[in-house]
Amino acid sequence: MAQPIRRIVTGHDAAGKSIILSDDHPVQNHPMSGADVGADFVEIWHEGAAVPTLTATPAAEPNARPFTIMPPSGHLIRTIELYPPSAGGKRTVMHRTRTVDYAMVIEGEAVLHLTDSEVVLGVGDVVVQRGTDHAWENRSDAVTRMVFFHIDARFDPGLLATLPQPLELME
Repeated sequence: MAQPIRRIVTGHDAAGKSIILSDDHPVQNHPMSGADVGADFVEIWHEGAAVPTLTATPAAEPNARPFTIMPPSGHLIRTIELYPPSAGGKRTVMHRTRTVDYAMVIEGEAVLHLTDSEVVLGVGDVVVQRGTDHAWENRSDAVTRMVFFHIDARFDPGLLATLPQPLELME
């Protein structure tokens, strides 16, 4: 719905000089878009390792993998365009992930729902989401675009003992 995402990937040539490897829209291999979903998920890059190895060129296209909401390991960056209610947008299900997420609104307005509260976010606002139950909603008349950086994480045993069991995670 909004302007397509452009992804520029850098690397090195045989002499070690920095070069542009690709400059295009990122490959999308998933069904997570359209009015039925109420949002468009745009996968930008996924690294399976917590500390990536820098090579001259990537071994493969990082989006040529089965789609998952959260990375099974490592980290993932994506944009999500939340549709307004008039275009099929709806509040997401309340969910918890085993990740630390940095979520930034770059266009529009979003509502972050927690167990017993909510907060309205505008352009430039950043949420540091730390494994809590949450949901997202766009109540406005326009598309909201957010950037999400998801990092694989583990729950502290003390915290885990206080959470509802069995712990239901969206993955």
